[in-house]
Amino acid sequence: MKTVHPKKALGQHFLKDLQIARKIADTLDSFDGLPILEVGPGTGVLTQFLLEKGRPMKVVELDWDSVTYLHRNFPSLENHIIGEDFLKMDLNGVFPDRFCVIGNYPYNISSQIFFKVLDYKDRIPCCSGMIQKEVAERLASPPGRKAYGIISVLLQVWYDIEYLFTVGEQVFDPPPKVKSAVIRMTRNKRTFLDCDEKLLKSVVKTAFNQRRKTLRNSLKPLLGKDCELYPMPVFDKRPEQLSVEEFITLTNNIFHVLPK
Repeated sequence: MKTVHPKKALGQHFLKDLQIARKIADTLDSFDGLPILEVGPGTGVLTQFLLEKGRPMKVVELDWDSVTYLHRNFPSLENHIIGEDFLKMDLNGVFPDRFCVIGNYPYNISSQIFFKVLDYKDRIPCCSGMIQKEVAERLASPPGRKAYGIISVLLQVWYDIEYLFTVGEQVFDPPPKVKSAVIRMTRNKRTFLDCDEKLLKSVVKTAFNQRRKTLRNSLKPLLGKDCELYPMPVFDKRPEQLSVEEFITLTNNIFHVLPK
């Protein structure tokens, strides 16, 4: 039987440690009963423990060697293996209602995966899995820390994010050059964003593009040199000092002074 070899071009690092795989699968237990979509199952190390949950399940895999392997070794998934690029999929048709997303995600596209999940936030109440430790720290970081940045704010608007545990390099084939971590994103109670979402993204990205400066300086590309809002105390702060709610308030203030 053909062996699947990790492909560097796809950012593949296959998990070997079964105990860790089971722990990752268990991160969805608080959402018992909801269908599961696994992203990038590879050779099914995580898949086998997800199937034990007895929940409706599909997997999406871009690598055709892995797709062939999964068909041969997981007959119960025969009609539930999607050989596509997750980032290009319309997730509305995967399951009829809400579902969870999980995976040992390719590190080079993990941020894109989470922003994809964000696009379907009302369908995906939970997303968990393994990513590069540095990215996990950014996702889960509270305000006031160096790791807090654009992705922290934009994801935490809609999700509560937990850093669950760290994973060493040697449990993978091939071992990555960085440590890994498992995170869980749980949809928060926000049902409506009380600001212009497009403007919020622009404010956050512009502010963090010069994160060492105060907002009075970092937001000049958006507001100009002489904005009437600059005397407000919030503009004395640097972007990493603002909570999600403070960014929303700031966005509303900016919305009212921008030319319509």
